[in-house]
Amino acid sequence: MDNTEYKLRYLPLFEQDFAAARRYIERDLQSPGAALRLINDTDKAIKRRLDNPLSFEPLRSVKNRKHLYYPIYIRNFIVLYVVIDDVMEVRRFVYGKRDMTKI
Repeated sequence: MDNTEYKLRYLPLFEQDFAAARRYIERDLQSPGAALRLINDTDKAIKRRLDNPLSFEPLRSVKNRKHLYYPIYIRNFIVLYVVIDDVMEVRRFVYGKRDMTKI
């Protein structure tokens, strides 16, 4: 069992993606309650994953990447993160139906 204590880091791009999704749900869909639930569910899912971020299956990619991307599925969205040494770096928050090859 891995005893590594991972640190959490959010990239600005994740924060931009997440804020845009929240605004869309709050304003365009006029559902502030749903936006708040998404925020809470996302926060909980990321923090649960922090305990052992490498124990999940990475995304398959045709690109050769230095760091594997791991998904966290939350409702209709996907959080993408990588693990670099002892840091779980959260990079993107994308709509699940989006073409992942274009991200």
